[in-house]
Amino acid sequence: MQASSKRQRGMGWFGLMLVFAAIGFLAIVVIKVGPLYLNHMTVVRVVSNVADDPEMGNANAQQIRSALQRRWDIDYIEQIEARDIKVKRSALGRMLAYDYEARVKLFYNIYVVVHFKDEHLMRNVPGT
Repeated sequence: MQASSKRQRGMGWFGLMLVFAAIGFLAIVVIKVGPLYLNHMTVVRVVSNVADDPEMGNANAQQIRSALQRRWDIDYIEQIEARDIKVKRSALGRMLAYDYEARVKLFYNIYVVVHFKDEHLMRNVPGT
């Protein structure tokens, strides 16, 4: 009896299909979840800009939310409303804080939920 000199090299069709399926699934997740993170980056930028605005240093909560709402309308922010941003007091000063979940349907009845939470210290106005 002679041993077979042929050996399989590389990947078979079944293995190749598994690799393509995994790449396709990851692509779907990135395409669906990407906009959530882009929206969150806009939320961070807007909240940070309002917190760093020296005119907001002495503003009350209603004035701060009004400034946030104007920017929400301009930047078309979804998943969170301007009224969901809390004005909190801490030992360091006033802070703008948010805590929300963004959810997107992946396919059929499977959803991806991403939780975002952060606080931004408001800029103090000198002499007050």
